[in-house]
Amino acid sequence: MADRKLFTFVSMLIGISIFLIYSLSVYTTILFGVNEFHFAIRQTAFGFLSILIIWLLAQGDPDKLLTPIGFTLFIGSAILMIAMPFLPSFLVSAVGGAKRWIKVFGFSLAPVEFFKVGFVYFLAWSFSRRLGHHGGMGVKEEFIRFTPYGIVFILSMFIIAFVQNDLGQVVVLGLTLLFMLMFAGSSFRFFLTLMIGAVLFFLFFIFTAEHRILRIKSWWALAQNSVLEIFPEAVAARLRVPTEVEPYQIGHSLNAIHNGGLFGVGVSNGTFKLGFLSEVHTDFILAGLAEEFGFIGVLVVVSIFILMLQRIFKIANRTDDSRIYLFSLGIGFLLAFAFLVNAYGISGITPIKGISVPFLSYGGSSILAASVGIGMVLMASKKIKMD
Repeated sequence: MADRKLFTFVSMLIGISIFLIYSLSVYTTILFGVNEFHFAIRQTAFGFLSILIIWLLAQGDPDKLLTPIGFTLFIGSAILMIAMPFLPSFLVSAVGGAKRWIKVFGFSLAPVEFFKVGFVYFLAWSFSRRLGHHGGMGVKEEFIRFTPYGIVFILSMFIIAFVQNDLGQVVVLGLTLLFMLMFAGSSFRFFLTLMIGAVLFFLFFIFTAEHRILRIKSWWALAQNSVLEIFPEAVAARLRVPTEVEPYQIGHSLNAIHNGGLFGVGVSNGTFKLGFLSEVHTDFILAGLAEEFGFIGVLVVVSIFILMLQRIFKIANRTDDSRIYLFSLGIGFLLAFAFLVNAYGISGITPIKGISVPFLSYGGSSILAASVGIGMVLMASKKIKMD
C-alpha cells in the first residue's frame, strides 16, 4: 500500500494553495479584467487533477512503470525545450524573449518543470547502475566516472539557462545533482570540488546577461547596509552600489512580511497584494501568506512541507532498491531546494530567482510536475513497509 501520510500532506498543501490564491489574487483579477474567482478556479482544477494524478500513479506497479514514465519525462521534455524556439508563436508563450510555455487547450505548460522530474529519475537510474562507494578513489578517477553525467548536465544547463533564459531552474537542478551524487557514494572532497566549479559556472552565467547583473545589483542595494558594516570604510565604499538601483520587489516583500507580524492582518486584509507586489499569488506567495497569516501561518505551512519531506526521505531510507532510494532523495531535494530558493529570495537573503513554491504557487506546470514526482515516489513506496 502506498504511503497515505505523504498523500495527505501533499493534498493539504494543495488545499492551502487554492485558498491563498483566491485571497491574494484580488488585485490581479481587477488588473486583467477577469472574474474574481478566475485564478482560484484554475488552481482548483489543477489541484484536483494533481491529486488524481498522484492517486493514479500510486496504484501502478513500480517495476513496470517507473522507468517508462521517468524516461518519457526526461527525453520528451528535453525534445520539447529544444524545439520551442522554432515553434510558431500561436503554440508557445514567451516572456522576456524566451519561449518557456507550450499552449495546450487554453493553458500554458512549461516543459522544464517536467524535465526536472525526468532528469532526477535518469540520474537515479544511472547512478544506481554505474556508481557506488568511491572506495578510496582519487578526485581524478571520480571526475572520469562523473564525466558522462557532467556532459548531460551541461547540455541541460545550456538549454535551460540560455535557450529558456531561466537560471533559477539551473540552480535547483545543480544542487539536486550535487547532493544525489554525494548520496550515490562520491567522496566529500569530490563533492566540494564540484560545488566550487558550480559556483564559478553560476558566476559566469550571471555576468553574461545584463538583466541578471541588474538583479544582483538590486538585491545588493537592499542587503549592502547590514553586510558592509563589518568591513572597513575604505573597503565598504568600493563595494557599495548607488541607491538609485531600486530593490522594488524585495523591499515590498520584506514590508509585507514585517506587516504580518506574529498573527497576520487577517484573511483578505493584506495591502501589499494590491499592486505593490506584482502577481503575489505566484513567486511571492510566501510573502502574501506572511502578511495575512503572520509567522504562525508561515510556521504551519513550513511544518506541513517538512512533514512531507520527512515522509519522502523515510521512503528512501526504508528501501533496499538503490534506484528508488536515489529517486526519492532526488524528488525530496528538488522540492526542498525550490522552496528554499524562493524563501531566501523573497526575504532578501539571496537574489530573486523566479522559482515557484512547490504545491503553493499559482501555475499548472509546477503543481502537475511536482505531483507526478510525488506519485512516482508513492508508487515506489508500495514495495516498502511504512508505518
